Amino acid sequence: MKKKALCVMLSAAMVATMFTGCGSKKSSSGAGNMDAQGKDESYKYSAAKSDDGTELNIYCWNDEFQNRVTAHYPGYEAVDETHGKIGDLTVNWVIVANDNNAYQDNLDSVLSKNGDKQADAAAADKIDIFLVEADYALKYVNTNYSIALSDIGVSDTDVKDQYQYTKDVVTDQNGLLKGSSWQGCPGLLFYRRDVATSVFGSDDPDTVQAKVKDWDTFVATAGELKDAGYRVMCSANDSFRVYSNNVSSAWVSGNKVQIDKNIDAWVEASKKLVDAGYTGTADLWSDEWNAGMYMNSDVFCYFGPAWLINFCMHKEDAGSVAAEGDWGAVVGPQGFFWGGTWVCVANGTDNASACADIVKQLTCNLDIMKEIVIDDDDFVNNQPAMEEMANDTTYASAVLGGMNPLGLYADGAKSIAIKYATIYDQGCNEAFQAAMKDYFEGTVDKATALSNFADSVKEKYPNLDVSGITG
Repeated sequence: MKKKALCVMLSAAMVATMFTGCGSKKSSSGAGNMDAQGKDESYKYSAAKSDDGTELNIYCWNDEFQNRVTAHYPGYEAVDETHGKIGDLTVNWVIVANDNNAYQDNLDSVLSKNGDKQADAAAADKIDIFLVEADYALKYVNTNYSIALSDIGVSDTDVKDQYQYTKDVVTDQNGLLKGSSWQGCPGLLFYRRDVATSVFGSDDPDTVQAKVKDWDTFVATAGELKDAGYRVMCSANDSFRVYSNNVSSAWVSGNKVQIDKNIDAWVEASKKLVDAGYTGTADLWSDEWNAGMYMNSDVFCYFGPAWLINFCMHKEDAGSVAAEGDWGAVVGPQGFFWGGTWVCVANGTDNASACADIVKQLTCNLDIMKEIVIDDDDFVNNQPAMEEMANDTTYASAVLGGMNPLGLYADGAKSIAIKYATIYDQGCNEAFQAAMKDYFEGTVDKATALSNFADSVKEKYPNLDVSGITG
């Protein structure tokens, strides 16, 4: 699969399609007896594993992890697009895109069919590794579907250099670590250097940061950019994750859906920006949104983590801002993070040792972590590696005009905290953005947009109480 296609599939990955929250009437939260934060009083952890398998089955929603394994795992041999070899093991990549929650639905159906410990599954059908992301990780962490990494030989010492938030995402209610990630996803503001020079007189990061240092200054700068013929962002949705990762409450408390004051602040700010012509309303991953990443566009900036550069900025396309090395990077109005991919080992795996080695090599090995930074423009989940490379004067990002952004990323990663995650975050985030688009475009008033959001959430998650958001 080509990288441009991967960007579209990153969904979640970082975020799924914008309309996931409007999908099947059947709840796909996998909640069972879980509360909104994924805790389940009936959950009693028990582990099953063996090393009897001959086929290693890996479930994921795109080929990002497959590419990392292919490029960096010692001894991996690619056979075709969905198969590989590790010694005598046949590796099967089961890739289901996340459109309309398809990845989770498929994973749920197989895990449910196989049972908590996959005891009844045929050897060739046992899931060995599956991937999750922050928006729904708790759904799989606080169940017996995932195995504690300590039960397959991945120790606290192995993961000691990882950023704490990446461990918090996949730690179950009993304190067991049940997943690991090779990447951290602190976000930055990526800006057009040529536009900054033209409008502000300089593309120096300090100059640009002063122009976007807080939201009031950001809006004032948006007006300055419009006067010069540019839009500050392609879409109001570009800033959503900056606001949503700085909330002071969860989407769901008990079973009641609530809208945090910072989410409402995003609505009010976005409406003003759209009405003033400072930004548009394009869906993330749409043709219009992608077109803003080319030199002939009028878009000044995007918000995102390192994976946005790696997979979504069309750095291999002539005429893109990335290909010209014309992006710069600054912190922007607020620090934030967006997405991430975690490797979970399925309880009942019959390739426990192989799974453990993949986790250790791809998420803990210092040398491989550095390879991923250099080869893939990623920000990795290893503090010593990032601190060393942040001070490495020989490392430079071609996309960012020779800048080394790792220090900015590393500072952001240290401050990330997962406080308000629920098992409903993906559906709520995406349904909310979809509903607010109509309000931003003026086709409905705010009360109607909120009512439409409530309807979408209720359709997706019938167990939730949406009465507080219908107005």
